[in-house]
Amino acid sequence: MSGPSHRGSSRSVRRGTALACVFTGVLVTGAATGSWPRGNDEAEAAVLASGSGAGLGVEEARESASAALDDAGRLVSRSGDRWAAAYSPEEYEALRRGLDGEYVGTGIAVLRTADGRIEVGEVHADSPAERAGVRPGDEIHTIDGVPLAGGPVTDVVSRLRGSDRAAEAGPGSTVLLGMERDGERRELSVERARLAIRSVTVTEGDGFTRVEVDSFTRGSAALLSEAVAEVPEGHGIVVDLRGNAGGLLTEAAEAASVFLDGGLVATYDVHGEERALHAPAGGDTDTPLVVLVDGGTMSSAEMFTGALQDRNRAVIVGHHTFGKGTVQMPSEQPDGSVAELTVGHYATPSGRTVDEDGLVPDLLVEPGADAETEAGRVLAGLGV
Repeated sequence: MSGPSHRGSSRSVRRGTALACVFTGVLVTGAATGSWPRGNDEAEAAVLASGSGAGLGVEEARESASAALDDAGRLVSRSGDRWAAAYSPEEYEALRRGLDGEYVGTGIAVLRTADGRIEVGEVHADSPAERAGVRPGDEIHTIDGVPLAGGPVTDVVSRLRGSDRAAEAGPGSTVLLGMERDGERRELSVERARLAIRSVTVTEGDGFTRVEVDSFTRGSAALLSEAVAEVPEGHGIVVDLRGNAGGLLTEAAEAASVFLDGGLVATYDVHGEERALHAPAGGDTDTPLVVLVDGGTMSSAEMFTGALQDRNRAVIVGHHTFGKGTVQMPSEQPDGSVAELTVGHYATPSGRTVDEDGLVPDLLVEPGADAETEAGRVLAGLGV
């Protein structure tokens, strides 16, 4: 994955559902990519809680019916801030819900096959899709009668959620899916509902527990803490942040605190005023720990990683991280639109900044090698 693009002489206003999210009174960091090998309406909501999309595949200047910029759009276009983003009131409400760990959708995870087809990769338990009879492996040909024609998976996700419309579809609205299973085509109507984002997933490996954190939305740190408390005695822990596009800065700091016994987690500045985030005492400092990262590990996920690396609490394994160390905050405009603008930067406990440069893992994994296998080897070397 390439890093963020630099602003050219003419700059479109960044808008849309694949962009950065902030929430009034809450600091948010991150970066979003629009080229995902796998996507779901839950994952999109998680991306909404991440940072500005100046990287790959970002939606540019989605036109309104009047083709005119709103107040936020005009402010962003004049700002010269490459991480800035503008939102309509409806878009921003969806982003706020994403930060709160919920989204409106169907519960379908989709993936694009090697030959370009869109398939159902996963159906979340007790979701509208499961109740409607959608199964993993089903192929989706159309959504609301419109063929799926080679666009990014995020476009499919937006249509499943109804966020591609001028007014976002709410709970109780329906989406008509043209599907194929075992060579038989059929149409299936699925009702959207308000669903919870599952930001933390736990799986057991050989001698270690893998905890995947998809995003730092509200409640992620508590879920991570619960997962760590359930790790079997003698197991190591692998925290998988690959593809984690960020989220709430304070949530990421709280998550890092799960593995620290007090001390500094990060510093950040807001309009030049420096502030600090500290861990409370009592975190798990004994269990062998590896953090997996890659080029999709961004912003507040990089802050989490940098804190544990600087504090010598974890071995970082994987690939060079994305490199976004800025902090954005929202500003509501007179017409109700919201502009997100950069207000400062954050640094790791040793004073490192990650903007542009990202973080270098302690163990770089060669292309084609299995990072999770390497993590297991590291834990074995630590006595697990």
